[in-house]
Amino acid sequence: MQAEGLVTFGTPHLIVMALTLTVPVLLVCVARRFGSGAKAEGIGYGLAAALLVNEVVHWGYRTVQLGFAEFLQGHLPLHACGVSVFATSVALLTRNQRVYEIAYFWGLAAASNAVITPSAHELAFPGYRFFQYFLAHSGIVVGVVYATWALGMRPTLGGLVRAFVALNAYAAVIALVNTSLGTNYLYLSEPPAGTLTPFFFLPWPWYIAALEVLAFAMFLAIMSPFLVARHAALSKQRDGESPP
Repeated sequence: MQAEGLVTFGTPHLIVMALTLTVPVLLVCVARRFGSGAKAEGIGYGLAAALLVNEVVHWGYRTVQLGFAEFLQGHLPLHACGVSVFATSVALLTRNQRVYEIAYFWGLAAASNAVITPSAHELAFPGYRFFQYFLAHSGIVVGVVYATWALGMRPTLGGLVRAFVALNAYAAVIALVNTSLGTNYLYLSEPPAGTLTPFFFLPWPWYIAALEVLAFAMFLAIMSPFLVARHAALSKQRDGESPP
């Protein structure tokens, strides 16, 4: 499949997906070798800095390329992944649980889909946008996994509910922004052009309701390993307390 220069599941794309899986595992292993001290935190700071620098440089690139008016129309960091870049960075820098919940649920759900089915138009390898796009989206996944398994942060069911409510509240605000500015942030006004994702299979506005269900299902899916682990731990504890 072709998306204006990007061969989906071609060699560069497959390498990026493989790195998205292996880099956080390697970083977590390194951090655990260091222990939970300053060196492990320093890796998190480095990841946060890379995400933020990549984002700010991209703003400058888009402004020079398209002009400020066009940048405001389509390239502000108002999509879920744009917000998740900052949430992931702040979580890595501060270990704030509420911000981590946004990064975990919004970030993993949105960025993993963006890595697998990229929707950008100019991702020809080895162009700047290829590296910028995947550094941003794969970086969210790497940062969230690192915060979880190296820095000891954990998602909770309460956090899942808070993240889902926050997503809907945020979408309501962005809908007003779109109406006022004629924009399409969060793809609330129309499906993304040239997208490869299968999630926009209904016409507007019905796909928005479908995305609601899919978002909650994805939140549950990425929460499920912790629910299973918690259930297993409780079962083991009950078995240990049972009389012989």
